[in-house]
Amino acid sequence: MRPIEPIHRAGQWFLRSGIQEQGGGVARYHRSDLGRNAPVSNEITGYSVSTLLYLAARTGNPDYQTAAQRAGHYLVKHAWDSEARTFPFEPASNGSRLAYFFDCGIIVRGLTALAKVDGGNGAASAACAAAHSMARVFAAPTGWHPVLSLPACAPLPYEPRWSRQPGCYQLKSALAWLETGDSSSYEAALEFAFADEAGFLPGALEPERVMDRLHPYCYFLEGLLPVADRPEATRTLVSGIKRVECLLREIAPAFARSDVYAQLLRVRLFADALGAVPLDEAAAAEEAAAIPTFQVASDDPRTDGCFSFGRRLGELMPYANPVSTAFCLQAMEMWNDHRENRFTSDWRTLI
Repeated sequence: MRPIEPIHRAGQWFLRSGIQEQGGGVARYHRSDLGRNAPVSNEITGYSVSTLLYLAARTGNPDYQTAAQRAGHYLVKHAWDSEARTFPFEPASNGSRLAYFFDCGIIVRGLTALAKVDGGNGAASAACAAAHSMARVFAAPTGWHPVLSLPACAPLPYEPRWSRQPGCYQLKSALAWLETGDSSSYEAALEFAFADEAGFLPGALEPERVMDRLHPYCYFLEGLLPVADRPEATRTLVSGIKRVECLLREIAPAFARSDVYAQLLRVRLFADALGAVPLDEAAAAEEAAAIPTFQVASDDPRTDGCFSFGRRLGELMPYANPVSTAFCLQAMEMWNDHRENRFTSDWRTLI
């Protein structure tokens, strides 16, 4: 298995940049203009487990699995709140006493992936406990509360921000239930997501805020992949891909997020491979060409190889972002697989 150079550089950034602390936790991002990391994030650590295991499988480099195991150990032994039976937003030492539904699903997916390659580390039992807790403590009259205060697990009042309201974007997090055997909870999330999605875009008047909403809307499209063969899901994938494409291209000259390019390309490839939406080769190629332009080349190991969060008026923003890097490296790898006729449609590989 050969490393493709941009993918290899992105992977090495995870290993060598200091974005992962010695204890295993991963920072939310690195600010290159300030020269410092944001605090460790449990959600970003969960994403990183999935990313590092993906890199280990693609490259055969055992260092990635070792780093994934460190991140998993941190989540199981240090991040888990045994009293509240959930994962807080950030470690308690950072003063955070909130838990997000979305974050918990991402962490569960990372731990589930880790359990498949390292069954003796407690990842499987922690993933199942967290998934069960998600269905119970976040339950709302319609959908799931996005944020709880700990340790009482009391829902916070909803706010206009998408991340502080229930919404269709939560469907990606609901994939955690499918991966831990709770299909009924996923189906309930699916029903709620279909009811919510029509009003999610554009969702704002300001173009920059619309761009920010394309990211969670792509989460919704990703969450549809396990049921892409169902007529309602197929119709929604067709229309949703087109909506994201049009808004992305309209707003990108002023502000573009790298993760939206990567998410859209990944959804296109999966939807095509699953027989739901034939691939628009020209549009996909345009997105594939845009993604590498967000990768940073630097003499500073804290940023070299990462993907920037985005570009404003043609200039890369000073955020070396683990999730952006994860999505972009996977999108590039999947695009290469597509061109070489070896792309596989297992949605569980989606970071």
